[in-house]
Amino acid sequence: MNVPARGKVAKTLPARGEVDARSASGGDVRSTKTIKATLMKSVIGAKPAIRATVESLGFRRLNQTRELPDNDAVRGMLKAVNFLVAVEGTPYVRPKRSKYKIWRKRSDKKHKRGH
Repeated sequence: MNVPARGKVAKTLPARGEVDARSASGGDVRSTKTIKATLMKSVIGAKPAIRATVESLGFRRLNQTRELPDNDAVRGMLKAVNFLVAVEGTPYVRPKRSKYKIWRKRSDKKHKRGH
C-alpha cells in the first residue's frame, strides 16, 4: 500500500505513448526546440573522451545530421567537439594542420653519418 504523506499529493507519470499535459501545452518552451548538427570530421585518432562525446550525441557516420534537443547539456557537448561537428546557423571552420614539424634526433644522426 503506497499512501502519500500527509498534505502531499502523489504524482503519477504518464503511461507509455501518452503525452504529459505540461509538455503538450508548451510548459517548457526550450525543450521543444531542436538543434541540427552534422558530423564533419572523423573521430579516428581522437582521444577517448572526445570519441565518447560524439557517440553520446548519436553520431554513427560522417556527414550524418542529427536533430538534438536544445538544452544546456547538448550545447556543452557540441562546444566540446566543435572542431568535429558543424551546427546549423554557425559556420564550420575545419581545423588546420600544424605548421611546424618537430624533427627527431635520429634522422639528424643518419644524415651526419651520410645515409
